[in-house]
Amino acid sequence: MPELPEVETTCRGIAPHLMGRRIDGVVVREHRLRWPVAPQLVYQMPGLGVRRISRRAKYLLLETDNGCLIVHLGMSGSLRVVPHNKQPDKHDHVDLVLDDGNCLRLRDPRRFGCMVWSDGKPTQHPLLADLGPEPWDEKFSGEYLYRLAGKRKVAVKNFIMDAHKVVGVGNIYANEALFAAGIDPRRAAGRISKKRYQRLAQAIIDVLDAAIEQGGTTLRDFVNSDGEPGYFSLELKVYDREGDDCTNCGRPIKREVIGQRSTFFCNRCQR
Repeated sequence: MPELPEVETTCRGIAPHLMGRRIDGVVVREHRLRWPVAPQLVYQMPGLGVRRISRRAKYLLLETDNGCLIVHLGMSGSLRVVPHNKQPDKHDHVDLVLDDGNCLRLRDPRRFGCMVWSDGKPTQHPLLADLGPEPWDEKFSGEYLYRLAGKRKVAVKNFIMDAHKVVGVGNIYANEALFAAGIDPRRAAGRISKKRYQRLAQAIIDVLDAAIEQGGTTLRDFVNSDGEPGYFSLELKVYDREGDDCTNCGRPIKREVIGQRSTFFCNRCQR
């Protein structure tokens, strides 16, 4: 599943090709995504200029002269800027046709993505309104996490993956941040000190920064907007490394299932 760094990489990749362009048409080949693509898009969007491309959590926001298209890539989606006359593939479901002869093309083999129109302020849309802060927001800190954790018994890995607490900490990056902070992912959120949460908050930021810098983590369905894979997978310390030597102590990396997600950690370095 594309996580925050992959979505941020996509946002940065498509923005130069869309900013200031006019949308001349919308082609919908398959309406049946996670939520049906509204038929109104076909006549609402043509003629609108693209004013801003941004990201909130794992959502891409294409703000126009009169409303905003909210896009989620789901489990297998990707966006490409390609010539509009390029023959679409089987899973190329939606094109936003631009005034320069190109189009923004949504490919989504598993159809768990979405394209939702918002007439109002996009951050107030029900999909976004209740989300937690971005890791780079001033509000986010170790003290913030410590305060929210209280006496919670939920595993700390699940705690930091809750998008109502902080957005963008998906499974890969939760594993990596907890390793960097030396925290056992199984430990109860309410049994971690403020000092350790301060290390964890910084580790979350550092891991996400590194992944964005390197173009996101290569997953089976993800390549960036230029068609090149991300490279952060070359730097992964624990994720998907069960049985490999810990880069710190040499002991084998362990794997357990926490919250129905594979969790990788070193039971010596993480306490």
